[in-house]
Amino acid sequence: MTSVIQGVENDASRRAQVIAVAVPAAVMLGLGLWGLDRGGMWGDESVSYLVARRTVPQIWRLLHTVDAVHGLYYLGMHYVLALHPGEVVLRLPSVLGAALAAGLIAALGSRLARPRVGLWAGLLYAITPMTGHYAQEGRSYALVSAGVAGTTLLLVRALRERRTRAWWAYGGLLALTSVLHELAVLVLLAHATTLALARVPRAVWFGWARGAGAAVVVLLPLVWVSEGQSGQVAWLRRPGRPQVEELVRSFAVGGAGAVFWAYVLLVAVGVWAGRRLTAVALPLLVLPPATLLLASQIQPLYDDRYVLYALAGAPLLAAAGADRLLTAAVGLLPGASPRPHPHPLVALAGVLAVALAFVDGLPQQRADRKADHRPENFAAVSAVVARQARPGDAVLFLPAFWRVGALAYPQGYREARDVALTESGPRSGTLSGLEAPPAELRRRLASVNRVWVVAPAYVLKSRRYPSDPTERLKLALVEEHFTPVEDYGSGRRMTLGLYVRRSSL
Repeated sequence: MTSVIQGVENDASRRAQVIAVAVPAAVMLGLGLWGLDRGGMWGDESVSYLVARRTVPQIWRLLHTVDAVHGLYYLGMHYVLALHPGEVVLRLPSVLGAALAAGLIAALGSRLARPRVGLWAGLLYAITPMTGHYAQEGRSYALVSAGVAGTTLLLVRALRERRTRAWWAYGGLLALTSVLHELAVLVLLAHATTLALARVPRAVWFGWARGAGAAVVVLLPLVWVSEGQSGQVAWLRRPGRPQVEELVRSFAVGGAGAVFWAYVLLVAVGVWAGRRLTAVALPLLVLPPATLLLASQIQPLYDDRYVLYALAGAPLLAAAGADRLLTAAVGLLPGASPRPHPHPLVALAGVLAVALAFVDGLPQQRADRKADHRPENFAAVSAVVARQARPGDAVLFLPAFWRVGALAYPQGYREARDVALTESGPRSGTLSGLEAPPAELRRRLASVNRVWVVAPAYVLKSRRYPSDPTERLKLALVEEHFTPVEDYGSGRRMTLGLYVRRSSL
């Protein structure tokens, strides 16, 4: 009879774990698909779209000079977009990656604590605005987050099973995730700290070192190549207190107000809620961002999206904190059992609390699903040029990189000639192509009466010149013979200006 009861309890426990994993994954999938076709790609997405649509030899050639760190992602997206090229299909892998990450985080919470902790953690991850932002971005960051969550789950599994093959599975997934984005390797610091806090025996350290070492060996060639391309991140600046505060807000549910502070409180309580979960979640939350922030004081490399995967630690701790407070509250009731309350209504109450937190952040979620909420909206720029351009018009991109917007939406530029371009990106092995030297550009502009200038907002609005000398010269050539007559803003950091030759006014 006892074995029958235990079997029933085990079946109920397995069902609870399945539900705890499936519900957050489904919610994240729904949130990711909501508003996915926002009607415009921004700069980085346009690069993903254009590079992925090149041939494999052309992608391989490009990676020798630029963007090697995203090479695996571009190659994967090449085959995805071969099914159907479009911005929705471009973002679908990120949606699926975010849904997988939510499910894996729920699995971690279930294994390290109990199913309701996993359920709440997965749901909290799904409704975090930063998660939703990158779930709808045609870049690798949501996939990297899923990979890191998967390696962390494999770490927990390997600690339990103590089998060699478990460590090789761990190392294989870690290698794949790190090649997808090399800064994911910082999770090794978190995992090493987890092993130290767990006080594992020497044999476990050796097993982990083999798996981790294999992943690092696989990653080293990419690190060597990307080091030679470090000029790509020259735009990054040394992070300070504002960046730290912004990261804390981004990792939380509710950017300000009561929901935010309640979430912070739950995370703090969660740190003390259980040794097993804290040993995994706290290092994951703290160490990768802290390491990158400190390293960036010497050589700036920090951007919050590079450590998006560390966000997983926050909902795990918050869910554990909620469970700890609930257990304590139930324990104070007259005649209460000292064991945690297993009733499904308890888990449902937590789900309703998460739903209320989502409603509180709904305005931010809605805003993030508008194209103009991204740094640039190349579709809007293309639409303006399509309506206003005349035969014989020219277009000039400042900087040249923003040519990717015209390449992503070429239908708007049929009447406007790219006056500076001499060789396309695919043929030259560059992102945006090669441009004419100043003398040749001057000659080409001599036959143009109207030129459209796509540039940072500060260039056309505040009259500040670009920092790059080549771009300054391009703008100087335009201002020497043309005068601005129209200014069309688009996105947060770009604008479109129409310049007309003075003699034609």
